[in-house]
Amino acid sequence: MDRDGGEPMALRHAVLAALLDEELSGYQLAKVFDLGVANFWHAQPQQLYAELTRLEQDGLVTGREVVQDTRPNKRLFRVTDAGLAELERFTATAAKPSFIRDDLVVKVQAADHVDTETLIAQLAERSAFAQAKIDLFGGLLHTMRGDHTEEEFLRHGERIGPYLTCLRGLAFEQGNRDWCERTATVLRERQGAHVRH
Repeated sequence: MDRDGGEPMALRHAVLAALLDEELSGYQLAKVFDLGVANFWHAQPQQLYAELTRLEQDGLVTGREVVQDTRPNKRLFRVTDAGLAELERFTATAAKPSFIRDDLVVKVQAADHVDTETLIAQLAERSAFAQAKIDLFGGLLHTMRGDHTEEEFLRHGERIGPYLTCLRGLAFEQGNRDWCERTATVLRERQGAHVRH
């Protein structure tokens, strides 16, 4: 527990949540993380492999060996009843508010005292990254809902959790893109005004 009474989310909870739908190998888990979970919990593949080992030792996931003819054998992991109980316990704890911790925002804070050309270039780069993620989320959402409209899927879809978290990731990246574009525009206009004067 932390000082404020809520429990900070550990990587284990993100891994358990990612394994709820199906058995996954460590490699598949890393891909799932990269596409979805990474938007609210970032982890390197080696961290995921280490966490899978710990979860298995703690009895929260179970692994089984799958023999493959043409490739090395792989281990598939799934959540155990104890793992589900751990997620239930985690879900019942108070959720902490999130905070922005972003080096680009700190750089913009200093915009009146630093080279704004560099900032504008970094804002354009971040905006392009956000747009790529927006496109990715759009594709994922479409795949998840299939032929249904979003409203139909939200009312009657089989599993709604991944869709809702994907919507959050989409909104987050749209906010990033819009802020980057607006900030770059403001900085450019101010540059132009200084040149004219």
